Amino acid sequence: MRMIRNAGSAELEIRKSRFVCTLARVRSEQAAVEFLAGHRRAHRDATHNCTAYVLGERGEITKSSDDGEPAGTAGVPMLEVLVRRGLTDTAAVVTRYFGGVKLGAGGLVRAYGQAVAAAVDAVGVVELRPVVTVTVRVDHALAGRFLGDLHGSGRQPGDVRYGDGVEADVAVPVEELAVFEAWAAEVTAGRARVTRGATGHIEVPVTG
Repeated sequence: MRMIRNAGSAELEIRKSRFVCTLARVRSEQAAVEFLAGHRRAHRDATHNCTAYVLGERGEITKSSDDGEPAGTAGVPMLEVLVRRGLTDTAAVVTRYFGGVKLGAGGLVRAYGQAVAAAVDAVGVVELRPVVTVTVRVDHALAGRFLGDLHGSGRQPGDVRYGDGVEADVAVPVEELAVFEAWAAEVTAGRARVTRGATGHIEVPVTG
């Protein structure tokens, strides 16, 4: 799964018309509808507020609106950019302020698509990767060395607790679980107790 890194916007001026694309992360269709409706209310002075969103683990929920532009010239090209970038849980609205020069159907398709692409480039994209929170428990005598080795391996513990022993929670990608458990056993000479916990996701920036 890929999503935009955060909400944001970008603006283009094309033949005197302003196209402002605003993006938001949305977790449900209701959230998408509420975001888009709120944006329309806040920009009711605009000539058009065209919209598109993609939702679901496989991007299976999609919807777009031309908001008065010729059919297929706004919402569809906006949606196509989101889909082509592999994004989900993302809503886009392009607010157009007409500058007096008509663009024609082809010009509108390019303008709305370019506005969304510019906004996605501006805010960035992250990939959601499944992880398991692994709790590693070691004796106090081993804790300093283990935590040092953990940092040295490039992994940052999410939480470290001190009690009878020392426990560190580490988010480990699902495909690396066996390798991490073997590593923990090796650096502690088999004296670590490793427990698998809850599953979740981490966000990894997508470059290029």
